[in-house]
Amino acid sequence: MTTDIWAWVRDTHRQLAEAGHWRLADAMYELPDHATEGRNAQLDAMYPEAVASARALGLPWVEVYLRHWRMQNLLNKRQQGEAVMSEVVDLLDFAHREETLDCPQSVCVVQDFAICHARVDGPGYVAERLEVVGETLDRIEPGRACYDCLSREYSDALEDDGRAAEALAHLDTAAARMQAAGQRVSLRFHQARAGTLHLLGRHEEVLALMDTAERAAQQQGQEIDERDQRWGALLRARALASLGRVAEALALLPERDEAEQHADLRGMWTETVELLVAADAWANDAELGAVLAGWVGYLDAAGSHRPCVDLLLAAGRLALARGARTVALALAATGERKLTQLRRTDGVAEEVAALRAAAEALPVPGLPVPPGELAAHLAEAQVPYETGADLLSVALDRYQGEQAGATELAVLLATVLGGLGHARAAADLLWGRLDADPGSEVLTGTLGQALIEAGDAEGVRRLADRLADTSPADAHWIRARWAAAEGRWAEVLEQCGAMLALDPALINTRRLAASAATELGDHATAQRLYQELLEHARPAEETAPEEGHRAVQESDLWHLITAASANRDWAVVRTTGARLGMEFDLAEGPVDEQWQLVAVRTARTDGSPVDVAAVRTGPATARILPVLREDVPLNHGDVVVFAPALLEQPPAEDAPEEERRSWQPVFGLLTLLDPAGYTTHWIDGAWPGDEAWAELRERLGEADFALWAYSGEQYRITDPAQEGGTLPGVYAAVGVPPTASAAEAHALLHRLTGHWPHPMAWLALAKAAGADVARHEEVSERYEL
Repeated sequence: MTTDIWAWVRDTHRQLAEAGHWRLADAMYELPDHATEGRNAQLDAMYPEAVASARALGLPWVEVYLRHWRMQNLLNKRQQGEAVMSEVVDLLDFAHREETLDCPQSVCVVQDFAICHARVDGPGYVAERLEVVGETLDRIEPGRACYDCLSREYSDALEDDGRAAEALAHLDTAAARMQAAGQRVSLRFHQARAGTLHLLGRHEEVLALMDTAERAAQQQGQEIDERDQRWGALLRARALASLGRVAEALALLPERDEAEQHADLRGMWTETVELLVAADAWANDAELGAVLAGWVGYLDAAGSHRPCVDLLLAAGRLALARGARTVALALAATGERKLTQLRRTDGVAEEVAALRAAAEALPVPGLPVPPGELAAHLAEAQVPYETGADLLSVALDRYQGEQAGATELAVLLATVLGGLGHARAAADLLWGRLDADPGSEVLTGTLGQALIEAGDAEGVRRLADRLADTSPADAHWIRARWAAAEGRWAEVLEQCGAMLALDPALINTRRLAASAATELGDHATAQRLYQELLEHARPAEETAPEEGHRAVQESDLWHLITAASANRDWAVVRTTGARLGMEFDLAEGPVDEQWQLVAVRTARTDGSPVDVAAVRTGPATARILPVLREDVPLNHGDVVVFAPALLEQPPAEDAPEEERRSWQPVFGLLTLLDPAGYTTHWIDGAWPGDEAWAELRERLGEADFALWAYSGEQYRITDPAQEGGTLPGVYAAVGVPPTASAAEAHALLHRLTGHWPHPMAWLALAKAAGADVARHEEVSERYEL
């Protein structure tokens, strides 16, 4: 097998583009980029359409390619394991059918298979991984890019089997074979080798290898991208921490927010921090413990069993060092449950047992007050969460009071555990109380919340089924909240509707139902629900603090305004706005005023966010100002409805004056209300001067056209009259109104710019107008546009 994958990609991209399938052609380049850089939202937005297009066009090779890169994202950037196992197996089968077997990307699907099994239980699946990867390596040439990737997978399997020295030898042999075949060894191959050196305790060599590898990559013209910069910094930080060079390690260690954003960093980041904690260079506090517990929970829900155990053991060691007894026991319980999901438990089972024993050996704190008074004491004394968890655990074990008192302590302990990142432990605790106190609404409500936070779908179903006969409204409520957590908005609306049929006076149920209707684009239903909410809610001044959710809230009014704007119910917009203290220029009719400049955040066709300048025309409406590129689903003059919540907070009062003065509110796009119908065309050429440009803008505006410059002062073009000379240039978008044809736009631009000393070019517009394009091609070539 000798097919060059990237040559095939380039050819396929060209063929798709020539056939007019531009979006699928773009996906061929953009989707792998999104996958490897962890741009998960962009990938999720692009993937369904792309793979559907590939299937519709009968392109199985392209389907294999797209599915492989999405799987790389799910496995590497999102650390999925058993959650995607069936999909990985299906993809491997699809990639080895007769119509796909020769696809150059089919080999790479073997890597997906190996990674997924490593996520589930690397040591447990060593034999299978070595067999499938080894067989594939034997039948492909070292000159293929896949040889690099699969060699790393083979090495990883050896490492998981405790054979790090053999793994290093395998990598070195593979590198020699690739170089002999004329293939460059990738930077990621060197990063993998650095990981193996770390396992062998050769930390100085890790530092030398990373310096040499990155320097060589740059000398070969390779840019060190953000992903490789992060990994290079993290590999060095871990090596430096292992060598006791703490200050240098701290300087290189990526911020915790980066590990939050990139799940693949978390294991090594935690390992490095544990070394820094041991060197008294990092605070081993409850905040760190909560972060690690959240990461453990993420891996647990994703079915990434082995990395979950590895991470919880590190978190457990740190909890023991803090003396956090209840937290350490919770981690031990998670470890014991995860052991049942591993095929191979030698070594790790002993570590989990040691964690349990060490946690139980920690001192049991004495209660400062009787159990029945503990809740009030914790609040009054502002006891730290981990200490509070230990005290509540003792109190719950010893409580001899009435049933309600024990339930109150259990609910409070579960709440504390949830705040510490242990939602699953909180749920397990509450399940234990449910049989003793099945009628407690607070208990079932807290349990439902814990199950949702833990991502426990089976637990949610079990609780809802249990409540269905005795408390059907509560059963519908937990199902609705779980559906909302998963974005299943039609089901949210259905479950809330069933609740409202049982009790029409429910307030929060209407809020959730209205939110679901908004997500579904059903603004009529959303408006009806918010109006009904106002009818059933109490005035704020007549509502006790503990029942604040029953009062009309300012956000309810804003959401009603938004829904009414989407429905063009301007009377409701005005009456609701008046309740918020708004004044309008006119007493009736559409609200279309000039308020303030804002930005509306929408998504490009590839899923990436973009903020678009607009003028606010009402409480929840705005008119788009710029002429926009084709990859943005809005354009000049479009009137949109935006969601009322600010996406970015204004600068603090002590921020620099310029920052405060230039700040503009940013709102999220809700829906397009009135499309203006503008079409975008591009003009390029020499800057004509401020006066001429202003006149062009004015004359175009008089004809109902629009103009928006995209280039800045840095844009310069070739001056054909001067050897090596340049001219200031301008690259701008012209918005053509729906009342004008391309031919009319072409003629108008000729008339308005034809007298300029340097001609402008608009090749695409000339083609659309059916005009002679020779002049525009000549201008583009002469000025090197």
